[in-house]
Amino acid sequence: MAELTMKKKRPKNLDLLSIKQPLPAVLSILHRVSGAGLFLFLPVLLWLFQSSLASPDSFAMVKGLAGNIVVKVVLLGLLWAYCHHFCAGIRYLLLDGHIGIEKEAARMTSKISFAVSLVATAILGGALLW
Repeated sequence: MAELTMKKKRPKNLDLLSIKQPLPAVLSILHRVSGAGLFLFLPVLLWLFQSSLASPDSFAMVKGLAGNIVVKVVLLGLLWAYCHHFCAGIRYLLLDGHIGIEKEAARMTSKISFAVSLVATAILGGALLW
């Protein structure tokens, strides 16, 4: 009888988009998404790099392509993905060393990781892209 009561209390359908995730969970999800995005865009970035080194004409073509606003936004997104993945990776290395595993410390390191990645993206994006 207790088993029947227990099954009725469980949710039947979880709507993952309506559940409020804690900040460390959002950081973890974005860490995975940024890693996948960097991995998928790596061939494009390598092609652009190779093309820029091939000849002065191809360098001018890549430079002109990088001047497009849409390409700049994509490159800024990739720069944010790199900075976020790097900062979150350092946080996970510290967590593996049992540093900052308490609930409040984990929340604080999540906030720090987000803040540092956004500031680094703004500084590097301003210096490299604009």
